Amino acid sequence: MTTDMTKGSPSKLLLKFAIPMLFSVIFQQLYNIADSIIAGNFINKEALAAVGVSYPITMIFIAVGTGANIGCTVVISQFFGAKEYSKMKTAVFTSLFSVIGLGAVLTATGLFINPLLMKLLDTPENIFADAELYLNIYIWGLTFLFLYNICTGIFTALGDSTTPLVFLIISSVSNVAMDYAFVACFDLGVSGVAWATFICQGVCAIVALLVLLYKVSKIKSDEKYDMFSFDMLKTISSVAVPSILQQSFVSVGNIFVQGIVNKFGDNAVAGYAAAVKLNTFTVSCVSTVCNSISSFVAQNAGAGNIKRIKQGFKSGLLIVAIVTAPFLILYVLFPSRLVGIFMDSELADNAEAIKIGTQFLKIVAPFYGAVALKLSADAVLRGTASMREFMIATFTDLILRVLFAYILSPYFGVTGIWMSWPVGWIIASVMSFVYYITGNWKKNVEQNILSK
Repeated sequence: MTTDMTKGSPSKLLLKFAIPMLFSVIFQQLYNIADSIIAGNFINKEALAAVGVSYPITMIFIAVGTGANIGCTVVISQFFGAKEYSKMKTAVFTSLFSVIGLGAVLTATGLFINPLLMKLLDTPENIFADAELYLNIYIWGLTFLFLYNICTGIFTALGDSTTPLVFLIISSVSNVAMDYAFVACFDLGVSGVAWATFICQGVCAIVALLVLLYKVSKIKSDEKYDMFSFDMLKTISSVAVPSILQQSFVSVGNIFVQGIVNKFGDNAVAGYAAAVKLNTFTVSCVSTVCNSISSFVAQNAGAGNIKRIKQGFKSGLLIVAIVTAPFLILYVLFPSRLVGIFMDSELADNAEAIKIGTQFLKIVAPFYGAVALKLSADAVLRGTASMREFMIATFTDLILRVLFAYILSPYFGVTGIWMSWPVGWIIASVMSFVYYITGNWKKNVEQNILSK
């Protein structure tokens, strides 16, 4: 099913569209969290730390996939909203072929630089081998990861957020079951966690591609379309490349932060690994709802409807606030219990790691409102291809977070690292909101109207 979001109540459309996407990311994050829980409880704290120290590096590759997803989603949404179905199909197939090639290149690159990255991060010796093994297996599945991300983005661009949810539920449940089987039953250790993700992700990507091709074939187009176009690739890249750079720079920033954390030993690494998974759960849920806002905005930008874009922002911001509130409450009231899920809280050896993770949540969770505002405003900037403003605000967040982590950690220890997050969030959220209210994004919408 596809949805034309240029008609009807913006709030009802966004809610109907966002809920399946939200459930999708909840299932996705639950199986990511399950990886760490199973590693920490069925292997040991060092295994949790090994998976955790790998996380910022995997996020670099995920950032590329996410940025490519954003590029194709915005362009395809605009063509779909403008009813230019031939161009839309060219954009779909150009995106698919391009991302498969990109996946192959990054797989080769990732396998080559993996050991170097682990050393640059000052990875503790007692977890180095497991972390490297986990990453190598993960990198072999990059093409599947990118392909699935692109398929999800295209489904979203066509107004279909239900199909990706079905895939994610099946993949997530299967992944958790395989995690448990490989680790608890077959005693494969950290490699079992990685292989479970590889297998489930691969199957899900292939099935998603087949369903997508069927759905696209059902959309009638009067004109012929190209299976690949360099001009279309250039159009997609104009949005995707800034998004990839933005996402990648954020991931690189997280690598710098991880490097600082690693200097404080495996308790800090394990505590951070648990807490940052919970934080990522929250931010991913907010980001996903904002992706639905971005798709709404992109379709209406293609239709030249500025009024509906503003209505969509207001409705979307309210939905994001409702989604954010439960996380804020839980993380402030029950941080130690939540961090304790990731490792055996009865063991005295784990007490320090749990304490460190608890401190992280207590410091960052009260500022989730700033994240909600920033990502909602960013959704309008992305949906209207106002990438310069979007990148400036995001890079400000990144630079300040890394800078203050380096400045504060010598004086406050790991607590100083956690303190740097709210600083970046608050300043970047103000910048993004100012970019939204000044209305410069309207020029891009007006240019779309004039170019028709």
